[in-house]
Parts: sequence; C-alpha cells; structure tokens
Amino acid sequence: MESVARQVSDKQKKKAVVDVRSGDTVRVHQKIREGGKERIQVFEGLVIKASRKSSLTSTFTVRRIASGIGVEKSFLIHSPNILKVEIVRRAKVRRNYLTYMRELTGKSARLMGVDFDKESVNAIHDEEAEAEEAKIHEQNLETHDADAEERKKEEAELEAEAQAALASHEDKLTEAEKIEAQPKERAEAKGPAEPQNKE
Repeated sequence: MESVARQVSDKQKKKAVVDVRSGDTVRVHQKIREGGKERIQVFEGLVIKASRKSSLTSTFTVRRIASGIGVEKSFLIHSPNILKVEIVRRAKVRRNYLTYMRELTGKSARLMGVDFDKESVNAIHDEEAEAEEAKIHEQNLETHDADAEERKKEEAELEAEAQAALASHEDKLTEAEKIEAQPKERAEAKGPAEPQNKE
C-alpha cells in the first residue's frame, strides 16, 4: 500500500524544485484564474517556515508587509499553480519557524545576509511551467491587443460624432449669421433716412 501511494505521489511531484529555506527572501510566481482568464501574480516576501521538504505536500510560508499590514501566504511547492520560485536573498537563521518576525518591524526585522550563488540556486528549469507561463503571457498579450483595438474603434467613433456635431453647430451658426445680416442689408439698400423739414 505504501509503495502504491509513493508511486502516485512521485508522479505528482515536480522533477526539480528550488531549495527554499527559512530566512530566504523569495519571489513566487503563482497562476491565478479569474473567471475565464488566467494571469500570473508575483508575491515576494520572507520565508518564515518550510516544512516536509521531501514530501509531495511540502509547503513554505511567505510573509510580507503590505500597506503597513503583515500578510502571510502558504504555498505548496509541488502545486501546478506555482510556476516559479526565485530566491532573491538568503539570510542566516537558527530556527525553522521564525514566529518572532511577526513582532518585529523596521530595522529590528532585518536579518543578516549570507553570500550564495544566486544563479546556481535558481538554475532549475521546469519545461512545463515555463511553457505554461509563456502561454499565459501570450494570451494576455492577445487580450491586450484586442482591448486596444476596441478602444481605438471607440475613440474613432467618438471623434467622428464630435466632428459631425461640430459641423452641424457651425452650419447653425452660419444660418444665424445670415438671418442677422438680412435686416442690415435691407437697411443699407434703402439708404439713409431723409431728414424731415420743419416749417
């Protein structure tokens, strides 16, 4: 029974994942589905917990401060919705669960950085995830282009309506000017009024 469960879990596992540790500052690329659209959301923060690294249910919790409020998100590292995990910075810590970071703010929340080979740590290529990310990017570009074309059409229609309204307004002004000019022309045609002789 254990071997069957292990086989199933091994099928669901990713071929290679980044070695995420507590104290790392990571950038997680997560696939978000909203209705019929998909987009990629990037969440960057400090890893305060990493558990069950060898298991299918391996998780890590990322904490960040957003608008003065602490936000924590837990990610399944083998989830198909996690397209990429980048390690931005690595710090020296002596615990696995950094609960004390919740109480610290400002300078006191800084951790001592450790030099590491960023390229070799992040040099893990998941072909399926990269293909999925490229596909989502292309879909977003297509929808953006379609939206831009619709906006151009709407702007052209609005401009045509504005031009038509302006032309009709100018026609009305010319007609009004003609009507105002008619009495003046009649008065000029009659000539100046003759003075009346008083006896």
